[in-house]
Amino acid sequence: MSGLVTAITTGITAFSATNIDDIVILTLLFSQINKTFRSRHILTGQYLGFAALIIASLPGFLGGLIIPQDWIRLLGLMPIIIGVSSLIKREEDSPEEAKEETEPSCPSIISSFISPQTRNVAAIAFANGSDNISVYVPLFANSELDSLLIILSVFFSLVGVWCYAAYKLTYLPAIAHFLTENGNSFVPCILIGLGVFIVTENFNWTLFSVISSYIFSLILGFNTQPSSEEQ
Repeated sequence: MSGLVTAITTGITAFSATNIDDIVILTLLFSQINKTFRSRHILTGQYLGFAALIIASLPGFLGGLIIPQDWIRLLGLMPIIIGVSSLIKREEDSPEEAKEETEPSCPSIISSFISPQTRNVAAIAFANGSDNISVYVPLFANSELDSLLIILSVFFSLVGVWCYAAYKLTYLPAIAHFLTENGNSFVPCILIGLGVFIVTENFNWTLFSVISSYIFSLILGFNTQPSSEEQ
């Protein structure tokens, strides 16, 4: 039972940490629904793009069957490095940049089977989540087959939850604005915590790392505010 709870918790944490920015993109997409661009295009495209990310990350699990487990845990340093780097850089994407991402061109071999709208959403989902692969590879490599199946089930369930939440957020623009403004602060903290969990498999250290990272992000925020105001 504890293994099941751990796998579900890990799946929720990993998905939330790596896909919180998708809420903003999906909210923008749902706000553009019209007669030719429907909710089904967004939902289908999001699932296709996310499935491509999972397929690209599965070699990590196959490598985990060969590489010693102690070496696999060292891959958990990757999310930590990404999280720390994000905290230091604190780069914020503007809404204009997010809107530009909603109009890519995506030539595809299976273009005759799915609509251009769906292909475009899938391209956005894959491009926006391409950095997730560096998190999923060590996570999958550090998982047993039964844990991996549970994590993947959680992932694909949360894709639907994410789409539903984004659809509802179109009616609550203040919440979408909050995610846009603050996502760059707490997402890196969650990534650091996830990396610590992969390396140590200790929830106490994971919680401590998340709290410490968030305090560090607040300190960075206070230090950068004066310089921003001067500019």
